[in-house]
Amino acid sequence: LFSPGFQVAPETKAVMKWLRSIPFVLSASLHGGELVVTYPYDYSRHPMEEKMFSPTPDEKVFKMLAKAYADAHPVISDRSELRCGGNFVKRGGIINGAEWYSFTGGMADFNYLHTNCFEVTVEVGCEKFPLEEELFTIWHENKGALLNYMEMVHRGIKGIVSDKFGNPIKNARISVRGIQHDVTTGN
Repeated sequence: LFSPGFQVAPETKAVMKWLRSIPFVLSASLHGGELVVTYPYDYSRHPMEEKMFSPTPDEKVFKMLAKAYADAHPVISDRSELRCGGNFVKRGGIINGAEWYSFTGGMADFNYLHTNCFEVTVEVGCEKFPLEEELFTIWHENKGALLNYMEMVHRGIKGIVSDKFGNPIKNARISVRGIQHDVTTGN
């Protein structure tokens, strides 16, 4: 996940520990600089290849999650190719992260590989560092999409895994036929 010699910052280690201790299932990272929703993998399977499609075993789920955000966003869902983020219109406002640009050490990849948490990256606007007076508009453009995305937590596997006496089983491995990525139950 990290390049050789890569130093992990103390705050990154703290977040990694936190993610492993709480059974999160859905998250989003908010960035600026473009208007698109990306999903894992962000790091290409072939490090020498740039812009290479690198799907996870849960590609369909990630596309559904990314589309839930993009379709509810008033600008991302706008079909104009002349606007900010217009080069992603034909893709529905979403893209596999590594297909856009590959990078190592991303949270979305870490979450998928080491926790039960599925994360997308939302590029909330074309300004990398928006001015204070732009924040209100950015918030309103993203509020409904964020709420729609959060509702996706109710999709997929959920329930209680218990023994024959009804006691919950922690760290039980759950496999879905045809998907080479298991999840485990919480504590």
